[in-house]
Amino acid sequence: MHVERGTEGPAISHAKRRAAIVSVVLNVTITILKLAGAYLTGSVSLLSDAVHSGTDMIASSLTFISVRVAGSPPDEEHPFGHGKIESLTGFVEAIMIFVAVAFIGVEAVNRLISKHALESKTLGIGLAVMGVSAVASLLASFYVRRVGAQTGSTALNVNARHLQIDFITSLGVFAGLAITLKTGKQSADPIIALGLALWLAFGAVRLAIGAVQEIIDVRLPENELAQIRAILESDTRIVSFHRLRSRHSGSVRNIDLHIVVPREWNVVEAHEVADSLEHRIREELAPAEVVVHVDPFDPRKVR
Repeated sequence: MHVERGTEGPAISHAKRRAAIVSVVLNVTITILKLAGAYLTGSVSLLSDAVHSGTDMIASSLTFISVRVAGSPPDEEHPFGHGKIESLTGFVEAIMIFVAVAFIGVEAVNRLISKHALESKTLGIGLAVMGVSAVASLLASFYVRRVGAQTGSTALNVNARHLQIDFITSLGVFAGLAITLKTGKQSADPIIALGLALWLAFGAVRLAIGAVQEIIDVRLPENELAQIRAILESDTRIVSFHRLRSRHSGSVRNIDLHIVVPREWNVVEAHEVADSLEHRIREELAPAEVVVHVDPFDPRKVR
């Protein structure tokens, strides 16, 4: 058996930290803008989106911390590395969204019952705030999603979805304020807020399921397993392979398997084949930690 330690490397860790910083700075900025806009306009939908952005701000901060911790090399207490912190962060972010949904729902219902009226003089400020927020969130989501895809970071992928959701919710609030300004219908604002609450709840469920799957070690996606099988099947030196197992630990893929080699091979020959297969799999599915166990071919087991 040969073990090759899979680590992220400085370039990947730096890219993940930089994307996390961008997300934190953006969320802090737009949360402040939305809170100011909600105060000036009295809009519950704008306030709801400000609360949503506030949860994103906290989530982005958690993401920044998690990618730094997850990028740390394995140690004596954590021999498999620290990648699971990213999955845990994704689950915590989902819980935070559920809390925000509850707050938004209560506020929107209260506004519908009380028939609170918005000041038309300040609605223009709200429209400007939501327009700027929508564009900023969209651009940031493209960047964070690209880095998340390149590095395989769970936390960044989750955060990119947060930013995409923020873009959509900002557009929704913008539309609600525009309707109120144009038609004078005060119910549009809390109704948009309730719609946001339902949208956020649906997204939170998906985020929670994805994070839990990684925490409980669900296997790698089928397309990645197919890559591994293709590598093994293309190597004519081995007789067969079995017990292919896989999981995610943050952005690092953990893969172990058994290969069957001719029983007349010596230890050096078997080691060289195992080493080359580990190298090929690491290269194609980086960052990855690969363990290949060698079994001698036994004709008695062939049916």
